[in-house]
Amino acid sequence: MSQQSPVTPVAVAAIQMTSGPDVAANLAAAGALLERAAREGARVAALPENFSFMGRADADKRAVGERDGDGPVQQFLAERARALGLWIVGGTTPISQQPGERVAAACLVYNDQGERIARYDKVHLFDVAIPGRAEKYRESANTAPGARQVLVPTPAGLLGLSVCYDVRFPELYRPMAAAGAQWFTVPSAFTLPTGRAHWETLLRARAIENLSYVVAPAQWGRHASGRETYGDSLIIDYWGAILSRLPSGEGVIVGRLDLAAQEVARRDFPALSHRVM
Repeated sequence: MSQQSPVTPVAVAAIQMTSGPDVAANLAAAGALLERAAREGARVAALPENFSFMGRADADKRAVGERDGDGPVQQFLAERARALGLWIVGGTTPISQQPGERVAAACLVYNDQGERIARYDKVHLFDVAIPGRAEKYRESANTAPGARQVLVPTPAGLLGLSVCYDVRFPELYRPMAAAGAQWFTVPSAFTLPTGRAHWETLLRARAIENLSYVVAPAQWGRHASGRETYGDSLIIDYWGAILSRLPSGEGVIVGRLDLAAQEVARRDFPALSHRVM
């Protein structure tokens, strides 16, 4: 898929939150941060995983799952995108076909007219025990996995969508880069121990090996369940350099994606065309 690169760099924002079990409160916090991103000149803003809901128990997400195409979270994203003239990558929203079923962790993208133009369901689910700690997760108990990659043209270039644990699987990203992806979003709620160990390294690796920008908005802090997330939202360029970061606290970071410079780098350092397997 070919993509015309903007002549001038495009500002994108990553938003960091500490979401809880009150959907209305989370949406109010997200709305204020989206307004700040728009004031700071962002054309596209990305929210973290679980931005609208982090319950006291993982199963609680079943009760707030929305039907695809309708519900307060989806209405919020459409309205905010339209009102702010801002493209929004909506972290993840619990979407289910039937009330009470397992939900999809759906990353929904809205354009600046408030139209939904893409949906990506998180493919890789976090079913792990943290080595050396009494922390265990079984995301698949309440979340149904997705099964396909999603690319979407945006004002900041061709975007490949991913979510959190996906970042550990480089085979998800390589075909999207081969298809022309210029940047990736990785909305996340990384645990504190895995974040300390691997967060920055994984994100920079995905950027470097694909010569692609990576925008990673994160959850930060202690949540109602007792879970503590790592934060450290990052915007990384195609050479692996960190353009902007927010180690802790709620807030917004902005970085500029220079796709013309990226195109030159990909031409002069053509690693993507040297693949043999």
